Amino acid sequence: MFVNVNGARIFFDTAGPQLAIDNDRMVQKPALIVMHGGPGFDHSTLRPYFDRFADTHHVIYIDHRGNGRSNGGPETWTLAQWGDDVKAFCDALGIERPMVYGNSFGGMVAMSYATRHPSHPAKLILSSTAARMQMDETLRIFEAKGGKEAREAAERFWRDFDDKSLADYMRLCMPLYNPPGSSEGGLAVQRRAIMRSDTMRHFSVGEIRTMNALPHLARIACPTLVVSGTLDPITPVLCAQEIFAALPAGLGQLEVFEGAGHGVHRDQPDKAERVLRSFLAA
Repeated sequence: MFVNVNGARIFFDTAGPQLAIDNDRMVQKPALIVMHGGPGFDHSTLRPYFDRFADTHHVIYIDHRGNGRSNGGPETWTLAQWGDDVKAFCDALGIERPMVYGNSFGGMVAMSYATRHPSHPAKLILSSTAARMQMDETLRIFEAKGGKEAREAAERFWRDFDDKSLADYMRLCMPLYNPPGSSEGGLAVQRRAIMRSDTMRHFSVGEIRTMNALPHLARIACPTLVVSGTLDPITPVLCAQEIFAALPAGLGQLEVFEGAGHGVHRDQPDKAERVLRSFLAA
């Protein structure tokens, strides 16, 4: 399905109905907007895992502008625009007070949305994400997990971002995002995902290098769950700790998953589900 948002045609899909049958009445489920990482990928990287929450929520997946099936010109590929798109998307579909989950790049978009429109979300989940990159720590973890070759591939990727450095990064570094045996990873996810290297290149040589949302996180006005895995090289635990420390007192909850990588639900699906359901229901 598509909806026009701020001059872009945004693709979205849903899991489960918005209205649930409760004997002789229809009850509206709270909206849970699930936002993918990348940038350059589509929402399919988060399926089917988050479909399970359709028993209690109306789960809505978005392909961000310039990602997946959505369009929008490169001049609009900014965190500010992506954040504003979430609010405008909700306005277009009549969604009020959504719960918003953002993984990796999707978490960066979620922070932009929640700081620019603080009265809009009901709850926020920031998964395996960063308010600012910690490249020294990232390179250290890549070397610890994949040796000097992986570190050098990561350095070339973030320095050059040409076709060869991208191919080397995908071959040597991406497999290190999660430990072997990740339940939601693997070749099937990669094969079905739409990858937009132009969007990835635009963000990776640009805004991701200079972004720093930490000074703005005090604007967030809703309960916020921050989750991170100790084996995540690209958004290490240090990033989650920074986000948690910058949130208003009493609104943040930090959950660190020992032995999990990037996107904790991929490595510890049962524990992740318990933590998420507890937070969503609280």
